Amino acid sequence: MSHVLVLGANGQIAREAIDLFLKETDVRLTLYLRKSSRLGNIDSNRARVIDGDVMDQVKLKDAMNGVDVVYVNLAGDLEQYARIIVETMKSAGVKRLIFISSMGIYDEVPGQKYSSILDPYRKAASIVEASDLDYTILRPAWFTRSNEIDYEITQKGEPFKGSEVSCKSVAALVVKLAESPELEIRRSLGVSKPH
Repeated sequence: MSHVLVLGANGQIAREAIDLFLKETDVRLTLYLRKSSRLGNIDSNRARVIDGDVMDQVKLKDAMNGVDVVYVNLAGDLEQYARIIVETMKSAGVKRLIFISSMGIYDEVPGQKYSSILDPYRKAASIVEASDLDYTILRPAWFTRSNEIDYEITQKGEPFKGSEVSCKSVAALVVKLAESPELEIRRSLGVSKPH
């Protein structure tokens, strides 16, 4: 049974992924977030909840103890978070990382040029890509709340397809990658609903 650490466990995609992990797998979860009260009651003996800030490297390293996969679903100072997560994973001996970013960080969306708003995502992705971790970066399209799992992926260097994707679809891909850690190693995947 694998053990997944979810950083930013209150995020839209993370909440969908937690639900899928608990309903469809036997994965153990550590849910790490600043205010655990926002999660509500997670009724499972396979999930532990930690109140913590990613900037607290001591607490973060402790949370990584016995973990097989780190799944990052954060907003905010992404460049700094990425640097700390990569360093902490290295010192904790954890290799597998799934990192949520954004479409457009490589100017791969046809007809679109995203301004400096994506700079934190670009910088965070560069830090992850420069690491020696077994990472997969996910670059989802605009989120919908549709109750569906329907997505296609594009690799880094390929034109991005589509313009939206359901949170549940991205969560399903996170679960698939966590359960099959050999998939899409050192790849950056665009994720969108097929046309």
